[in-house]
Amino acid sequence: MNEKPLPASSPLTRLVHAGKQPAFEGGQPVNPPVVRASTVLFDSTAQQHAMRARRSEERLFTYGARGNPTNFALEDLVSELEGAYRTRLFPTGLAAIAMTLLSYLKPGDHVLMSDSVYEPARKLVDSFLAPYNIRCTFFAADGSDVEEKIEAGTRMIYAECPGSLVYEMCDLPQLARLARARGLLLVADNTWGSGCQYRPLALGADVSIMAATKYLSGHSDVMMGTVATTKQAWQPLAERSDAFGMTVSPDDAYLVLRGARSLAARLAMHEGNALQVAQWLQTRSEVATVFCPALPSHPGHALWQRDCTGTNGLISFELNKDFDKAAAERLIDGLALFGIGASWGGYESLVTLANMRRARSVADWSGRGQVIRLHIGLEDPADLMRDLQQGFAALAA
Repeated sequence: MNEKPLPASSPLTRLVHAGKQPAFEGGQPVNPPVVRASTVLFDSTAQQHAMRARRSEERLFTYGARGNPTNFALEDLVSELEGAYRTRLFPTGLAAIAMTLLSYLKPGDHVLMSDSVYEPARKLVDSFLAPYNIRCTFFAADGSDVEEKIEAGTRMIYAECPGSLVYEMCDLPQLARLARARGLLLVADNTWGSGCQYRPLALGADVSIMAATKYLSGHSDVMMGTVATTKQAWQPLAERSDAFGMTVSPDDAYLVLRGARSLAARLAMHEGNALQVAQWLQTRSEVATVFCPALPSHPGHALWQRDCTGTNGLISFELNKDFDKAAAERLIDGLALFGIGASWGGYESLVTLANMRRARSVADWSGRGQVIRLHIGLEDPADLMRDLQQGFAALAA
C-alpha cells in the first residue's frame, strides 16, 4: 500500500494511524508470518472495485472472511500435497465434509456414501441431507455394490479409504471410472492418507477432504478441515464457501503450517511403531483380528500396496467373542501410556472403544467381538507393548 503523509499532528490521531507499514531491510522469515486481519485497505476506490470484481475467480486479499496471506500459504501447501488445483480451509474436518455436501448437492439429488465413513458424516445424513430431501444410500466399504446402487438422480459418490475404525480398502480408480462414465462427482475423505500416504485426486477423485486436526497439525492443539479439488470441481465449492463466510483463524493456519513441515518424518515414526505393535497384537490369544491395511492378513492389503505409499499410527483390534464390553473397558482403563480420547494424529498414543454396530449399516457386525482402536504415537513401542500387557492382564481379571 502507498504511504500517504499524515495531515495531523495530534498524538491521538498518530497513535491510530502510525506504524502500520513498518519499514525494514533484510531477508524473509522461514515460516510465513501470522497475518490477522478483518478489514483490508486499498490505495484507491478503483483498486477496491477491481479487487472485488476479480475475487470470485482469483485468490485475492480483500477481506478477512475470504482468507489472508497465512491461510493462503497453508492452502498452497495442501494443494501441493494433494496434487490439487485449489484448496479451501474450514474450522473443522466435519465442517469441511458438510460444506462439500452443501456445495455439490441440492434437494432431489441422491448420494452414494461408503459404509466406512467417519461416523459424524453418517449423522449428517439424518440431520442435514434428509431434511433437505437429499437421499443417501450406503454402499459396501469395499465398493463392490456401487454400480448396482447408482440411480437416475445420483450425483455424488462419497468414499472414505481406508475406512474409519477398521480401515477397509476400496478400489478408488474403479470408482472414478464408474463416476466419470455417468457424470458423477467422486469425493474422498483422505484424513487417513494425509496427502502423503494416499492421494485420491491422483487416483481419479474430484474432491479430497482432510481433517487437518489430525496428522497435518500433529500436536492435538488445533481444529481444521481442508477441501482440495480439481480445476473442474473448484467453482461450486469456492462460491458456496464464500457465501457462507467460511474461513479459519490465521493463528490456527500458522499452527498447521508449522506442524505440517514435519509430517513425513512423523508419519515414518508412527508407521514403524504401529507395525511393531500390530504384529505383537497378532500373537495375543485374546485378539481375534488386527486391523491395519499394511498387514498381509488385511483383506485390502493388495489395494493398499497398489495405491498407498505407507501407513500411519492407526491400528484396531477385535477381541475374541468371549470378552464383552465391560471387559474391553477394563482393558482400556488398565492402560497408563494410552490416553482415552476419540481423536488421533498427534504425537501421543490414544485408545478408544469402537461401536462397530453403530458405525456400519451395510456390513453386519452383530456376531463380532469388541473392537478397540489405538493410535500409536511417538513413544517407544516397547513401552507401549508393556502398557498393553497391563491392559490384557486387567482384561483377564
